[in-house]
Amino acid sequence: MYNDEEYLNSPFEIQNELNSFFKQKNVKTILDIGACDGLDSIKYAKYFPLSKVYSFEPLLKNFNLIKSNTIKYNIENVYPINLALSLEKGDATFYVSSGRPQEIEEGIQWDFGNKSSSLLEPNKTKEVHPWLKFDEQITVKTDTIKNKMDELKIKSIDFIHMDVQGAELMVLKGASEYISKIKMIWLEVENIELYKNQPLTSDVEFFLKSNNFIKIKDTVNHIAGDQLWVNYNYFLVKKIKRKIFHLLIFLKILKR
Repeated sequence: MYNDEEYLNSPFEIQNELNSFFKQKNVKTILDIGACDGLDSIKYAKYFPLSKVYSFEPLLKNFNLIKSNTIKYNIENVYPINLALSLEKGDATFYVSSGRPQEIEEGIQWDFGNKSSSLLEPNKTKEVHPWLKFDEQITVKTDTIKNKMDELKIKSIDFIHMDVQGAELMVLKGASEYISKIKMIWLEVENIELYKNQPLTSDVEFFLKSNNFIKIKDTVNHIAGDQLWVNYNYFLVKKIKRKIFHLLIFLKILKR
């Protein structure tokens, strides 16, 4: 699927899980971390129309794409932030990706190369994707989830979509004690070291399990994939509510 409109109109990969855990009107705060061109931000903003979607993207070219795409698709509840979320506030080297697979037809306008930039230096990315280039390094501003929650006066986060190319634990640890205020996380993880010194799938899993999260979906293959995690306390509340709902239905049936 190499077309913006088709992508925006396609269902989420975690459509069933989102519907199971959230009522569309109740979702208030979403973080899209490593937002690239903002298409995922726009999808979430449309699906959860009462939410505020904070779209974090450190690369200026992509950041400008987010702004232009929100205008193009008439989206008012996406808030682009030109920043890399990480472990601390400051400046960091950012390795900028580019390139295009040779087998892709010339007429296709999809940007394949702008989706792999990272705070970490590339390692085995060239082995997995020989067409991918990292010809540029820039300095970007960084901050933490905790600081941004304080600054934006966010009390809790309903959902995080994270695609940060090996910097997962830097972002998650930057939430500090506010990790308990996050209900659901959908993130990409890797089984091989695509970026130098990155945490692998098992490292991310250990951290999330240690912070009271339950994994409910896993698409990871021998290289990489995505995982969906739910805060246990939120999971438990939803489970109890479902049991109460089914009990009430049962009691109504008995009364008939």
